[in-house]
Amino acid sequence: MALRSVYETFWSEWFWLPANVTWKDLENKDDGLYYPQTKDLYIPLVLAFIIFAIRKCFESFIAKPIGLYFGIKDGRPKTVQPISALENSYRIKKFPSEDTVKGLEKQTDMTEREIQRWFRMRRNQERPSQMKRFTEASWRFFFYFNIFVYGVAVLWDKPWFAESIQCWVGYPQHDLSPGVFWYYMIEISFYWSLMFSQFMDVKRKDFWEMFTHHCATICLLTFSWCGNFVRVGTLVLCIHDAVDYWLEAAKMAKYIKAQRLCDVLFAIFGIVWFITRLVLYPTKQWVPSRPNLTKYSNCLIVKGGVFSGFRLVKRKFD
Repeated sequence: MALRSVYETFWSEWFWLPANVTWKDLENKDDGLYYPQTKDLYIPLVLAFIIFAIRKCFESFIAKPIGLYFGIKDGRPKTVQPISALENSYRIKKFPSEDTVKGLEKQTDMTEREIQRWFRMRRNQERPSQMKRFTEASWRFFFYFNIFVYGVAVLWDKPWFAESIQCWVGYPQHDLSPGVFWYYMIEISFYWSLMFSQFMDVKRKDFWEMFTHHCATICLLTFSWCGNFVRVGTLVLCIHDAVDYWLEAAKMAKYIKAQRLCDVLFAIFGIVWFITRLVLYPTKQWVPSRPNLTKYSNCLIVKGGVFSGFRLVKRKFD
């Protein structure tokens, strides 16, 4: 009963919609207009596995041959001999203290140098190879670049792309074109695939930070879909995607040891990041949105707190 009450409160029209607007107003009818529906959010779950499969094919048959062409070795670090005492200590702390090393000397009859060497090789064993890093960066570059181009192509003739105030004109009765629909679905699917693949990829030290980032992103996209903030969402996605592929390109240049190219690409990344995140994002989105807080106060102020919380988490790891 309590869960039912929470469910009904969370999905109440007062929380999500402006005054005098009901969920029935956003139901799809036979007039050819399509509005976001919560049932659509099952689509990204299926697409996520398709995107993951495409990623694996891309990394194996496209990115890896490119890496080999540029001289990146596809070698794996040497596997250390498993020693239970050292392995148990490694799980607790990857960099043992002097006291720990002395204790392990007595347990294993190994010298301090041998123990330190074992720990060093054990740490290297968990690090992703240069080829692994290159293929992952290549995939992200491929996706971010193509989704950015697709997003611009889809939004180019939309009124809110040039004037973001149009994100609020007639809200929330904003119907979706097929292009915008799939743009949003693919973006949500991509972040679902990233969250799944983290558990199968080489585990990095920022594992939980990135997991939190992906969760926050999925929540932002999901809730914005439910509240039909899709117009605003597409602008946010486009602004973010405009930056990301430059960073991945710089990483790729770094891995193939093209340092000068890496420096140039990273400089471009910094410039584009400054323009999109610190100029376009606040001036083209936040400033035009302020006058609408009064008009839609019953839903925007409440949801603004929810979205801002997720946004702060996401920005921490961007």
